Order: sequence, then structure tokens, then C-alpha cells
Amino acid sequence: MEKPQVLVYIEKSLNYSAFDVKWIPRSAKLVSIGSHPQGTGALQVYEMSEGDLKLLHDVERPKALKCGTFGASTLEERHLAIGDFEGKMEIIDLQSPQLPVYSVKAHSEIINTIDGIAGLDIGKGAPEIATGSRDGLVKVWDSRQKDRPVVTIEPKDGEQKRDCWSVAFGNSHSTEDRTLCAGFDNGDVKMFDLRSMAVKWESNLSNGVCSLEFDRKDIVMNKLLTTTLESKFYIHDLQTFHKDKGFARLMDKGHKSTVWCGKHLPQDREIFVTTGGNGSIMLWKYSYPVARSKTLEDGSEVGVVGQVIPLQNATLTSQPITSFDWSPDKMGLSVCSGLDQTIRVVIVTKLNTV
Repeated sequence: MEKPQVLVYIEKSLNYSAFDVKWIPRSAKLVSIGSHPQGTGALQVYEMSEGDLKLLHDVERPKALKCGTFGASTLEERHLAIGDFEGKMEIIDLQSPQLPVYSVKAHSEIINTIDGIAGLDIGKGAPEIATGSRDGLVKVWDSRQKDRPVVTIEPKDGEQKRDCWSVAFGNSHSTEDRTLCAGFDNGDVKMFDLRSMAVKWESNLSNGVCSLEFDRKDIVMNKLLTTTLESKFYIHDLQTFHKDKGFARLMDKGHKSTVWCGKHLPQDREIFVTTGGNGSIMLWKYSYPVARSKTLEDGSEVGVVGQVIPLQNATLTSQPITSFDWSPDKMGLSVCSGLDQTIRVVIVTKLNTV
């Protein structure tokens, strides 16, 4: 097995702090969003050109921007949904990004996280956008319904309000099924069945949940990758649920620092990357066990988790790498942003040999 190599192809210094970067599907373009020093929002569109990033659009928004997703847009429109520091959620047409095509005051405080489903030909059912906020609420939006969310998830009576740091859609393999996971600052992870409007599963990982991602959004739930503070990440095997033990899981450490995000390779869901507060990215491969479940003495079935194999570790900067996105179109092409006010186009080679 040849080891993959991690190569920085392009570095672009910015005059603002980038909090999220995304590849624009079916293009050699990417979008970077963040905050100017004066607190206004930055939205820039770049195109790869002759070993550099060419700036196509540079838009200043009234408030700092925190997160973005293409997940609820069609491949034809490729509209970007964004969340800002004042709780506003907007949808932007990147061909003319000065004015949003949709805008709603979604939360009373900063939108920390956003995800979309049933766009880009991924997932069944209505296109929806999930937002999570410091106000403790998780909401689901359908842009065809202008003023109010289709779902609002709030703390139970008497339960303390927690800062929601991450949301992720999954299980969208039919028009009848859809799941949303949310991660919070106290380590809570909650899985909601959006069709039955019930909590399907919940757990606490002891450390704040920085990111969540299903290995694929449009299949029956298979695995969930969760990254946290204090260098830990978890993989939950979602094939078998036990009423007392929940889902089988493994925990690993890699970065010796906060694991800011984890992203599965779109072309191979068993390969994923984690990014660290120490400026490194680590590449991993998940290996399934011989059997994914076993029968206990009482006759009940419990899941069995596999193992993770480290493939590569590369330090790109001395500052945290806070966001990462694989290209959906070209295997191994990625982009990341860090607190050093730099975005980097990174190529990971030999992924088809591991």
C-alpha cells in the first residue's frame, strides 16, 4: 500500500479571518466567508487559474459570516446558504452575490453551523437547511416557506440552554426518512428523526462537539464521525442500535489539540480527514470489523465497531485549521482555511491505492 501524500498547491493570504470555505460544485471555483476586522462579513469567490487563485467576487456583508453550505441547492443554481453572527440566514446567488435571494432572521444569536440536504442530487425529499445557534435552538428551513422554520428543536422544559456548535443531515435515502444530528458545547450529541419528530438517540462525549458528519447523507445510516475538544474524535457505527448501549463507537486521538472538523472523502466514504488546532491535517481510513454486530446473552443485538488506520499527517501552519472541504468532482482536491488568515488548496495523492 502506497502512502498518500499531502501537498499544498496554492496559498492565498487574506485581509480577513476566514471561518468557512467550500468548493463550488462542478467548477474549479471556491468560496470563502468570514469576518473583517471591523466586524463586517467577507464573501469572496475564487477560481483556480495557472497555479493561483483568481478573485472573481469580493462582497462585504453588514455582519460577519460564520458558515455556509450548498447542500440544499440544485446543481444548476449552486446557491450558497450562509449564517451570520447576528443570527440571520441568507441564500446567495454567487453569480450576483451582492443581494441575497432569500433572507430570514433565523436566530437571536450567532449561527455557528449550517447544513443542507436534497440539493446537488444528494438525498431524497424536500430541500432543507438546518441551522444551529448559540441561542440553544436548532431549526430546519425550507426556503419555499419564507418566514418560519418547518422544524424548531429546543431544550426540554427545565433543561439548560446549550450552545449548538454543529449540525448534520443524514439517512435521506427515501422521501419518508431523514435524520438530523446536533452537537453542543457540553458534549451532547442528539439525533432527531425528522419524520417522527422524535429524539432517536442521544449521548454525551464529555467535550464540546466541534463537527459532525455522516459518511454519506443519502444512504441508510452507516457511520457518524464526530470531532471534539481535547484532541478526540469518535466514529459511531449506526447499523445496529441497542436500547441500553446505544450505537457502538470508537474513540481516537491524533492532533494533540482541538479537532476542529472531520470530512469524509466523497469518492470513498471509508477515508476521512481531521483538522487540528495545531495546524495539522490527518488522513485516516476506517476498517470494518469481520462482523458488525453480535448477539448478547439476553438475545439482543449490539453493534461492533471497527478501527481507524492513520494514513498521513501534515502540518500546514502553526494556527488552527478551522474548516476543510473536499472537491466533490476531483478526487484528492481540497481546500482549507485557518486562523492565520490564509486559505490553502491542498492535493492529496494516491488515495485510490489505499
